[in-house]
Amino acid sequence: MTQTPFASLDDTCGEQHQAALAYVTEAFAEAILAGIESDSFAQAALMASLRELVATYGEEAVVKLAEALPGRIRAGEFTYAARH
Repeated sequence: MTQTPFASLDDTCGEQHQAALAYVTEAFAEAILAGIESDSFAQAALMASLRELVATYGEEAVVKLAEALPGRIRAGEFTYAARH
């Protein structure tokens, strides 16, 4: 099966995406419990993610992903519906 660059960023990618997101969410919670500020962890996670994506797909593919982010962010794609 050929891997499509960044297909896993879509919610429609199924079980593997959901499992991976659960691991990242758990690591995020554990870091906060350990006293790491959420923004520090988020920035470190973003850097690690970008490095992995560049290693997998190359710089130009990651640049294309990054160029699409402003619209996706403004559209609320990464916004929690409600925080309690």
